[in-house]
Amino acid sequence: MRFPAFFDAMPALDVPFPEDVVTSHAVCSDAGLVAFFRFHEDMDLPPHAHGPQWGTVIAGEILFTIGGETRAYRPGDSYDIPAGVEHGARIRAGTIVVDVFAEADRYRLKAR
Repeated sequence: MRFPAFFDAMPALDVPFPEDVVTSHAVCSDAGLVAFFRFHEDMDLPPHAHGPQWGTVIAGEILFTIGGETRAYRPGDSYDIPAGVEHGARIRAGTIVVDVFAEADRYRLKAR
């Protein structure tokens, strides 16, 4: 699955992972941040917490631990992470997700 070509005009996010591991496109407003992530390699996301987040898996698989409970998420599955709840994940190469953050400044947009 590929994102439509017009996604290329959307800014990328300044995430703390190399672009050969994960790439992104984003839409941002004062109300929040919508991020489209594509994972090119298996990746471990260390446990962390922040404001509310909702996401859905488009392709691939994430083994997510949210608030101490671990579950596999596959295409069509969504997750809802309340503010302040610790979460981390093992993300398989080829996974594509859409994440929505209540914090508009969760990640900075990369300069073009």
